Amino acid sequence: MSDEIKEILNQRILVLDGAMGTMIQRYKLNEADFRGEKFKNHPSNLKGNNDLLSITRPDIIKAIHKEYLVAGADIIETNTFSSTSIAQADYKLETEVYQLNFKSAKIAKEVALAFSTSDKPRFVAGSIGPTNRTASISPDVENPAFRHITFDQLKMSYIEQVNGLIEGGVDLLLVETVFDTLNCKAALFAIEDVFEVKGIRVPIMVSGTITDESGRTLSGQTAEAFLNSISHIPLLCVGFNCALGTKSMRPYVRDLSRKAPFFVSAFPNAGLPNEMGKYDESPEAMGAQLEDFMQNSLVNIVGGCCGTTPDHIAEFVRIANKYIPRKIPDLKKAMRLSGLEAVTISQESNFANIGERTNVMGSLKFKRLIKEDKLEEALQVALHQVEGGAQAIDINMDDGMLEGKKCMVYFLNLIASEPEISKVPIMIDSSKWTIIEAGLKCIQGKGIVNSISLKEGEEVFKQQARTILKYGAAVVVMAFDENGQAAVYKDKIRICERAYRILVNEVEFPAEDIIFDPNILTVATGIKEHNNYAVDFFKATKWIKENLPHAKVSGGVSNVSFSFRGNNIVREAMHSAFLFHAINNGMDMGIVNAGMIEVYQDIPKNLLKAVEDVLLNIDDGATERLINLAENIKGKGKQRVEDLSWREQSVESRLSHALVKGIVAFIEEDVEEARLKSARPLDVIEGPLMDGMGVVGELFGAGKMFLPQVVKSARVMKKAVAALTPFIEQETTEGRKEGKILLATVKGDVHDIGKNIVGVVLGCNNYEIIDLGVMVSANRILEAAKKNKVDVIGLSGLITPSLDEMIDVAKEMQRNDFNVPLMIGGATTSKIHTAVKINEHYNNTVVHVLDASKSVGVVSKLIGKEYVNFKSDIANEYEKIKENYLNRKSEKEYVSIDNARDNNILIDWEKENIPSPNQLGVQVFESIDIAVIRNYIDWTPFFFTWEMRKKYPAILKDEIFGEQARKLLNDANKMLDDIIEKNWLKVKAVIGLWKANSDGDDVHLFKNKKLIATYNFLRQQGKKVKANRCLADFVAPLDSKKQDYIGSFVCTAGLGIEKQLAIFNNNHDDYSSIMLKVIADRLAEALTEYMHEKVRKEIWGYAADEAFKNEDLIKEKYQGVRPAPGYTACPDHTEKLKIFELLDAEENIGVSLTESMAMRPNATVSGYYFAHPETKYFSVGKVQDDQIEDYAKRKKMSVGQVKKWLRSNI
Repeated sequence: MSDEIKEILNQRILVLDGAMGTMIQRYKLNEADFRGEKFKNHPSNLKGNNDLLSITRPDIIKAIHKEYLVAGADIIETNTFSSTSIAQADYKLETEVYQLNFKSAKIAKEVALAFSTSDKPRFVAGSIGPTNRTASISPDVENPAFRHITFDQLKMSYIEQVNGLIEGGVDLLLVETVFDTLNCKAALFAIEDVFEVKGIRVPIMVSGTITDESGRTLSGQTAEAFLNSISHIPLLCVGFNCALGTKSMRPYVRDLSRKAPFFVSAFPNAGLPNEMGKYDESPEAMGAQLEDFMQNSLVNIVGGCCGTTPDHIAEFVRIANKYIPRKIPDLKKAMRLSGLEAVTISQESNFANIGERTNVMGSLKFKRLIKEDKLEEALQVALHQVEGGAQAIDINMDDGMLEGKKCMVYFLNLIASEPEISKVPIMIDSSKWTIIEAGLKCIQGKGIVNSISLKEGEEVFKQQARTILKYGAAVVVMAFDENGQAAVYKDKIRICERAYRILVNEVEFPAEDIIFDPNILTVATGIKEHNNYAVDFFKATKWIKENLPHAKVSGGVSNVSFSFRGNNIVREAMHSAFLFHAINNGMDMGIVNAGMIEVYQDIPKNLLKAVEDVLLNIDDGATERLINLAENIKGKGKQRVEDLSWREQSVESRLSHALVKGIVAFIEEDVEEARLKSARPLDVIEGPLMDGMGVVGELFGAGKMFLPQVVKSARVMKKAVAALTPFIEQETTEGRKEGKILLATVKGDVHDIGKNIVGVVLGCNNYEIIDLGVMVSANRILEAAKKNKVDVIGLSGLITPSLDEMIDVAKEMQRNDFNVPLMIGGATTSKIHTAVKINEHYNNTVVHVLDASKSVGVVSKLIGKEYVNFKSDIANEYEKIKENYLNRKSEKEYVSIDNARDNNILIDWEKENIPSPNQLGVQVFESIDIAVIRNYIDWTPFFFTWEMRKKYPAILKDEIFGEQARKLLNDANKMLDDIIEKNWLKVKAVIGLWKANSDGDDVHLFKNKKLIATYNFLRQQGKKVKANRCLADFVAPLDSKKQDYIGSFVCTAGLGIEKQLAIFNNNHDDYSSIMLKVIADRLAEALTEYMHEKVRKEIWGYAADEAFKNEDLIKEKYQGVRPAPGYTACPDHTEKLKIFELLDAEENIGVSLTESMAMRPNATVSGYYFAHPETKYFSVGKVQDDQIEDYAKRKKMSVGQVKKWLRSNI
């Protein structure tokens, strides 16, 4: 049966039946119907116990099954949603559970067989409901650790149900309407138990329920977390049902469709219940929404839940016959864990930090809190671990004075009530199997067991592994066997390989869920045999990663430093250095106290050398040297005052230190001292300064310094060179440079932050930078390149017209027989565009550079010894990219513009109540307080600009970026204070609201009943979309006779910036210059957010009661959108001309447009205001020739002009 249904699911979409309860209600049954003869004298009321009808009125249940089968359903569900002893206890019918399931299965199977044919077999799914108890949530708000039901009680109840269903003849088992994943895991565990006893397998379907539009189950899990929690079972299908209507369910079904290694199902309600609790959505309306699921290949099985009837199912069958089913994606192997949220650990992941402070064996504080029953404080310890960046938390209750099992269960239940803690996966840590299993019965997510080993032999090891797999957890395997703990390299890899083979080949445990702990043991003990412990761990880690595919490596990092308990400075250094080498050898995760780690680069050099001598076992005297050094640096760690001891070093060392640390305080006096010592001033640059910058380049390349630090180093270098320049100019000798790089932002574009950062990074690596600035024409670029005999030309741009300018530069370089490599970069550029559109116009190497951190490596290959091979590799790579792109483009289907318009967004304008603005016309805002605007800043893009790609505020506690991110944010806030206090910038805005109506894809604007402008928009033409959207769809059409409105805005935060930039540039302060530009950009976006809120709440006033926090504004939770010309929903930059003219932006706030439609000042945003509640951001995508011709007529432009501005959409 399993193979048969899988084969069918690969061929077509199957349809599940609809609601049983809805159909039963049509029979208007009374108490006697439910009692029948058998329960005539039963002491409890039985009306409403629908499952009982399989015994007392089987004729009705059989008739309902027939109706659904006549409608075309491929799968019918048994009438057993509440047929567990737990649910039937409400009716005192626990003893009837087996018969309820057995007879329900028999009835359904009999009817299904009667309708089955070879072409259309019918299947019976045994319905297994969630019960009326929840294992993850306390019913008592005063006692969050209390549970009304246990995992074992649920399991036993489900075993009874599953036995009845299977023996009654079901083809499938459907665990449905899952609102608590722990209940579901108990059901799956029970099913596996039954399979083992009976020696059979039946395909399993699981269907969860997202309870509201927060996108979470009742017990708090996201869709992906839910999927990760149950994927340990080889399911036939996973999906969602109930709670939401079809439209609201779509994003969660889409998540499953992309990430599930199983077939995907959706059986939603017939809309949301009305005020009488009824479901009104018609078969046609619901079918149209489900068709979107099928059209976009999201599902393999569709059906109906509450309120759906045979008429709904017939409509679904009709639609399903038109579409092919979703194909199961080929997913990369990765460890997919979950708490309330999903955590994926793959080969591409950064090191995963497992919080160790909730371990009574490792934290005296935590142990004391548990012993003293101070559980609220103990929860704070767990919370601080998560807030500190832990991707999972290790919980251990192994202490002789504690009841470990009881404490583990109680604490895990408490954690489940704290979403800020339980969002991360749990690592259940114990040396006692009973405690581990008790813990596994408490967590709804996919956690980690720490640990099992071979010390009790293979049989115990295999049994424990199989049990862990049934509970759905990953596992840490300690390097122990029957002979004890592996201390040396050969034993570590021997035991790990043996365990891996047993787990993968015999237990069939997923290799990606195996984590080896090859034992981090204490070094520097004074015992010679211990000296190589760290080296053996590093070597074993490397061997595991190279020889045991997909396995992970972890360990308890603090073990390595136990010899220095009480000396936190030494311990912090040892942990950081150990992690540095372990991660480089492949360590994936570790149990780490983030508060006991020093930044590797900040460890004093003498301490770092002493620590690494011990860890790497450099010689027999390493331990003694570290002990002697430790005597002189005792302390609590993390509390150091400013250390000026480096000022006592040689001037060469001081210069190098200042460069690496970005310290400008002493640079001029040190440079002068070095000059007086040197034969020539140039020797200072070519000697200590370049040596220092070499260190900066190496650290940046190795990921030990981040971009803000590098820019600060460049500031120090510039100041040093500036101090030496008057003396150098008196000599004629030139210093040696690695090469000359010309950088320019192309004609029409004024954005230069990224270009400037690239220049700084390359300058730090001894390349001479010729920066032509912004708005640079092709002729000027070529002239400067010839004049300066440059080695590489780099082009930058942010707006889409810049792509055309880059093509023109490439053409001109080819026409003028240039033989210089061309680098392409900037926010709007891509490797695909470079390969497809630019590369073909220039015969030399054209290469896309993703960001500044990649620029040094690319340039060194472009002009170094590797150039020939690099050129060949790039040419081959880009040819493949172009070929793949063209193949994909030819495969994608499009519709005509007429058909696209016929498939527009359908809005019933007669029913729309369109709010009138409180004030129409143009308004100028000049006296805007930046102190207010700063509260609207979205800091995540700020850090991305500095190439620190993590979200704010999490980045502030990130293990890798955290310290530098906090420093960077502090610098930014200090500069914001200066901007406000010293009036460096002015922010201004101009907005307008007008009466408007749509006419096809255009929107006409009116003032005093006269047409004053027409905004032209573009429409999606992709074939496989639910609707071909256009922004004009969200404005009431002229023929609707409804008055609608539209708005526009220009907001700037760049006025006056040039004056302060000039000061920074004169001081050779790239860091402050870049910082000011980045902050201005952020302020422009913040001002735009502020003005949009003001429009929604006051000027237009359609959301007067809106009360969102800044994080909600960033997530765009409000009604309405503000798309910008030149971006995805309205990609034509020339529409800005109309906005600027209507708002008289240049006159009112001093903002103008360049010939390429870039806005000046740079830190400026413009766009439209749409208010309709259904308006969303979207991408127009590729437009076809018929729309281009139509658009050209509407715009009164030539087709050639239109194509120029829409090149990215052609």
